[in-house]
Amino acid sequence: MITVKEAKNIILNSTQNFGVEEIPFLKSVGRVLKEDIFADRDFPPFNRVSMDGIVIDFSSFKNGQRSFKIEGIQAAGSEQITLINLENCIEVMTGSVLPKNANTVIRYEDVRIENGIAKILIDEVCHFQNIHQKGKDKSEGDILIFKNTIISSAEIGVLATVGKEFVKVAKQPKVMIISTGDELVEVHQFPLEHQIRRSNVFTLVSLLERLQIYSETDHITDDKPVLKQKIETYLKEYDVLLFSGAVSKGKFDFLPEVFKELGVEKLFHQVAQRPGKPFWFGQTNMCKIFAFPGNPVSTFVNCLAYFYPWYFKSVGLEKQEETAILAEDVTFKPNLTYFLQVKLSYRFGHLIATPIIGNGSGDLTSLVNADAFIELPNDKNEFKSGEVFKIIIYR
Repeated sequence: MITVKEAKNIILNSTQNFGVEEIPFLKSVGRVLKEDIFADRDFPPFNRVSMDGIVIDFSSFKNGQRSFKIEGIQAAGSEQITLINLENCIEVMTGSVLPKNANTVIRYEDVRIENGIAKILIDEVCHFQNIHQKGKDKSEGDILIFKNTIISSAEIGVLATVGKEFVKVAKQPKVMIISTGDELVEVHQFPLEHQIRRSNVFTLVSLLERLQIYSETDHITDDKPVLKQKIETYLKEYDVLLFSGAVSKGKFDFLPEVFKELGVEKLFHQVAQRPGKPFWFGQTNMCKIFAFPGNPVSTFVNCLAYFYPWYFKSVGLEKQEETAILAEDVTFKPNLTYFLQVKLSYRFGHLIATPIIGNGSGDLTSLVNADAFIELPNDKNEFKSGEVFKIIIYR
């Protein structure tokens, strides 16, 4: 049995590059960008009017002039016009290009227009006010979005404005999620007294969908020849196999011996942690295998604690560890790392983790009452209120 730290190191040293693909920019939300995005021109690309109103030559105002004849209108999207008479003004609309020979925009709220004459009603006006100057945000050739950014709605707008119709992103792994066990029935079925509905597999599906990984699922009964036949096929067809169940010491927990017979390299089996100790991890040349214990909390925390970091490193993302302050004293006697479910709150700007009492790793409903797991290390048994520990947030 290895420590949590050792298990994480083995997994993070077993990452793989799935390559790059080019997809329509509107389909890229949540994906990992694999190219720098450059400004194809200055931002803004022209001196841009930022208020509806009139535009004048500032020197006229500075010389005491307050009334200006309206010479024309500069609409947004129309070609740039010129202020012919510097003692006149032009009406301008937000987003329009600044007319030539003009340099100061005064909003409509600060003028009164009668009979084609605009009278300025305020005493203070600044040169180049209400004008978003060309290149003030970014210059042509500047990097607007850096490689390895997770694309959000904010990045979509930038991609659109630079004309990036297609964008390079990290390819996602091809994943199969497999549940095992004769006690499991489908969601739409009514279970007998000795049966339960499949749930872990769908928890894993949703956890992967948060990463924009779309997976396939299968259920295999506790029949070793069937297990072996199907897994042999899946090892050749998928980048990652995620299992829930059949890795402990029960008489029908066939997965470890099936993996061995199929030539899968075992990197570890059993981690000194609670929940999720029977966790099995291995690989072939083509495929990584995460075999989680079947208890629902074990499956859940192992996916977050191990698969997520493996995926982030595989696609080039750097994730900072998060911490929280323990709200209550906790005693945990076994020499194991304890992933304790907690409810999160903020107090005076600090993240506080309050332990949630559940009924062990089989208590699926306890996940609904918590927000995260706090990782209590195995080097002591007493954990005091006010101490800071790593957390894994899932809400």
